[in-house]
Amino acid sequence: MSTEAVTKTADATPVAPASVDKDVLAAAVASAGKHAWIGRGLSAPLRNQWLDVTHVGLENVPATGPVVLAANHLAFIDSLLVMYSLDRRVSFLGKSEYLEHPIARRLFPMTGMLPLDRSGKRVRVTLDRVHEILDEGGVVGVHPEGTRSRDGLLNPGSPGVAQMALRSGAPIIPVALTGTGEAQPVGKIIPRFHSPIEIRFGAPIGMGRWANNKRTSTARAELTEEVMQSIAALSGQQRREAVATSVLV
Repeated sequence: MSTEAVTKTADATPVAPASVDKDVLAAAVASAGKHAWIGRGLSAPLRNQWLDVTHVGLENVPATGPVVLAANHLAFIDSLLVMYSLDRRVSFLGKSEYLEHPIARRLFPMTGMLPLDRSGKRVRVTLDRVHEILDEGGVVGVHPEGTRSRDGLLNPGSPGVAQMALRSGAPIIPVALTGTGEAQPVGKIIPRFHSPIEIRFGAPIGMGRWANNKRTSTARAELTEEVMQSIAALSGQQRREAVATSVLV
């Protein structure tokens, strides 16, 4: 699909997600990624044998220093595939509603998922940890769209991805996943065997002209737009025009 066309839709008023228990959230955030090697090992057969995954542009990801990975979102497996594409440890933001399931409560933080309370009530618990990771020179991944695209269009991005980068000075690497929507359509648990998937890592987006006005809403909006343009160019997705809202600010 062309990246130039913009589709306008009238979206229904979103329903705010329920807030997760503070202690459960804090424990999951604190433990996130501590046993990532287990998750990497357990998912290796899926990534290396079951799926047909190709990586493009890995050389664009800095080997050291803070990095924010900003990826499109088409399927449940997206964040897992991006996390384990790199040799570096990646902490990826995901919705805290997964913690309501007793198995996911233990499994997801093990992989490196940082649960985010999308209701906004306890968002600071996760964002404080995100800032620590970037300040320590780590890698944080995020889906700026905030949720999976159900129709393949690229949803508007949250300014939170820009806020993380502006605060830390970390470059943003736009990431485009293609084929995951076909490999694992909404409602399908097990991805299709040998379904072709490509993960494209774009050129780093630095702070550039925003370096001197990091805290302004204009800087966040402009940087977010550049990120989403880059993702669209990499993925070939058509963009959806709508008002983006998020607790990631």
